[in-house]
Amino acid sequence: MSKPLLLVLGDQLSLSLPTLRDAPSNAVVALCEVAEEARYVPHHLHKTGLFMAAMRHFAVTLRDKGYTVHYSRIDDADNTHSLIEEAERLAKQYGCDEIRVTRPGEWRLWNDMQQRQNNALSWQLMEDDRFFTTPDDFSRWAEGRKQLRLEYFYREQRKRTGLLMEGDTPVGGQWNYDHDNREPIKAALSFPALPQHSQDSVTKEALHDAAHYFDDHMGSMETFNLPVTRRQALVDLHHFIEHGLADFGRYQDAISDSAPFLYHSRLSAAMNIGLLSPVEVCEAAEAHYHAGKAPINAVEGFIRQILGWREYVRGLYWTQMPGYKQKNQLGFTRELPAFYWDADTDMRCLQRAIQMTIDNSYAHHIQRLMVTGNFALLCGIKPEALCDWYLAVYADASEWVELPNTLGMVLHADGGLMGSKPYCASGKYIDKMSDHCQHCRYSPKEITGPKACPFNSLYWHFLETNAEQLNRNPRMKLIYGSLSRMKEEKREAIRQQAEQFLAKLPTSEGYGQPAHTQGYSHQETRS
Repeated sequence: MSKPLLLVLGDQLSLSLPTLRDAPSNAVVALCEVAEEARYVPHHLHKTGLFMAAMRHFAVTLRDKGYTVHYSRIDDADNTHSLIEEAERLAKQYGCDEIRVTRPGEWRLWNDMQQRQNNALSWQLMEDDRFFTTPDDFSRWAEGRKQLRLEYFYREQRKRTGLLMEGDTPVGGQWNYDHDNREPIKAALSFPALPQHSQDSVTKEALHDAAHYFDDHMGSMETFNLPVTRRQALVDLHHFIEHGLADFGRYQDAISDSAPFLYHSRLSAAMNIGLLSPVEVCEAAEAHYHAGKAPINAVEGFIRQILGWREYVRGLYWTQMPGYKQKNQLGFTRELPAFYWDADTDMRCLQRAIQMTIDNSYAHHIQRLMVTGNFALLCGIKPEALCDWYLAVYADASEWVELPNTLGMVLHADGGLMGSKPYCASGKYIDKMSDHCQHCRYSPKEITGPKACPFNSLYWHFLETNAEQLNRNPRMKLIYGSLSRMKEEKREAIRQQAEQFLAKLPTSEGYGQPAHTQGYSHQETRS
């Protein structure tokens, strides 16, 4: 009788996992904390703490269910600290003749595992069916299409699942209510306070170990409040459905200077590690709509993020890798600005988005796309530097979801495979959608001069610099028309403003690395 080692990864903490299904009674389940996975980018302490605490709790759950479990802790003396090597070591230790594992969240690991399928100790790879679709499903949908647009994919998913459908037609008569979901921040808004999760001895020890072994990484455990058990994740789901969902839609693109979470669900980390299923989350939102407790624009917008966007980026990742990661269509070469690691900038919107990231390992999607992302796009930050940063600092960042969002949506580095145009904007957008600018030393109304918002000159400089690739894009015809009508003196002044700013911009090659400038001190960049 075959004796398998069932390797369960840190983002696979679901009892419904294919690896665990129909497991023979002699199987050994392995969960492994390895330094290699915590250090290949400098993951935020909250992210590492989340994985370690949730994995340790899941091991307890598995033992309670009758599984034989081996748990490799970060401080075990014989831990190899390589996921592949540790699994093979444990298989030999327990006399297992094969290793079974469900598709991981990164092509890097998937490729390593595939290379071992024909070894004497073989790896059996299983498809992850905890999503609405598989990579093969997406591949079949994409076949023969010139453009892989989300909207068409999303509509097919609605029809296939029946979510928010009445027969063959969408509830409310429209597929998409995005135009109702763009209201800016308002001073009178009050946001629901998040549940505060208690920390038992398992959680406390895991957070302590994460902070001890990775004390050189971003963050402090003092502000840790992520769900590390299924029970805690269900509390967060219920809280959002009852207190956040109704207002989520119209304010989903708003940005607050003081409130990090607004009406957002903050459920993505729990879904991405397996504590919640996307099906149950979507069905809970749909039920709230049918109960008359949340408007269609909010519920449709929320479900589209999960059923549409989340599935779409995963399908794109698995069908485009490994070549996708090397794409750099606009030829960006600049290293990451140093303040992305410490929030030491006098640009208020960036300072607040990055400080909230440092505090919570979280920023909502518009902060990521239109503040930190937009700035990186306008400055020409090289894709690998920005992608590594997003992967490192956010608790919900698995490469399958992070890479397409960053490389494709933020940097337009995939040549338009995901987005038909770059998501670039001047300071006017941030002024409209947030209350940052009233607290900032820069003015979004000025393009040049000492008080001009850097986003403004950088915006026009980006358009001018990349005109050869972008000016034929029909969706950018109007803005390039405005640029062409601009007087040369004004264009030259903008050009100089942007280039002086970029020349003084301190960059860093990674967390804890010294800043680099082109002959300027750090303080000079803020004068």
